[in-house]
Amino acid sequence: MVHIAYHPIFQHPLPEGHRFPMVKYELIPQQLLYQGLIKPSHLIAPEPAAEQYILLTHDAAYWQKMKSGTLSESEMRKIGFPLSTQLVERECRIAQGTIEASMYALKHGLAFNIASGTHHAFADKGEGFCLLNDFAIAANVLLQTQQVKRIAIIDLDVHQGNGTAKLFENHPNVFTLSMHGKHNYPFFKEKSSLDIELADGTTGEQYHQLMQQHIPKVLDQIQPNLVMFLAGVDVLDTDKYGKLLLTQADCQQRDALLFAWCKERNIPVVVTMGGGYSPQIKHIVDAHCQTFKTGMQIFFE
Repeated sequence: MVHIAYHPIFQHPLPEGHRFPMVKYELIPQQLLYQGLIKPSHLIAPEPAAEQYILLTHDAAYWQKMKSGTLSESEMRKIGFPLSTQLVERECRIAQGTIEASMYALKHGLAFNIASGTHHAFADKGEGFCLLNDFAIAANVLLQTQQVKRIAIIDLDVHQGNGTAKLFENHPNVFTLSMHGKHNYPFFKEKSSLDIELADGTTGEQYHQLMQQHIPKVLDQIQPNLVMFLAGVDVLDTDKYGKLLLTQADCQQRDALLFAWCKERNIPVVVTMGGGYSPQIKHIVDAHCQTFKTGMQIFFE
């Protein structure tokens, strides 16, 4: 059995240019059901996260402007979406979905949040389609409630998790690893616990070698109680912005390596989706669904 948080509130209209990167979140659960990988009972629609949880991570002034709809045009331009009450609700549901998925993973080994991976959100600002940082909110809730002592956030999106890095800068109980394009967004990088920068044109073989060089060592040294895995598929060679050369098979191998390393060490994993901007939505949805399939095979078969 696997817990998959999803968010059935994507029907509100967005400008066409903003809707394309969002539509995958509607298609992924449909595809997982169609392929027989999950049952409807596996899909959990979370309520919005409690304000007290949000304020463990985000500044009160920023949160107040967000919920009152008074973020400035400049602030929203950096985020990339038009501000609406539905957008704020979506972000709060995403955060709660990651909280619940993390708790499920601690009990059962693996869980997913379909609409999440908002790693560009800082304590006092959002950017890059991210208003609230779901991994940071979930991590702080788990730490405050003493459900875990140490967390490793492994961000394999092609873009650095800059908000996450800044939020946990010098935090003794959260290790942030970001493996990202050196010459990709964000162009000013924050300092993660470990940053692995990738040259444009990095191949799947080179990517996997870097993973093998660094990630098992981190897991053994940190010995986290939970791994938070941001499984962006903007590493694909078909991605409009990724600048890397990973095939679908390479992306599947990336996931298999990480899941296997965690399974071998009895480390629970919560997975969020992150970015994906291939022109054909099929490439994005197939790669994300392959992440689900690979994780379930390794943890439950």
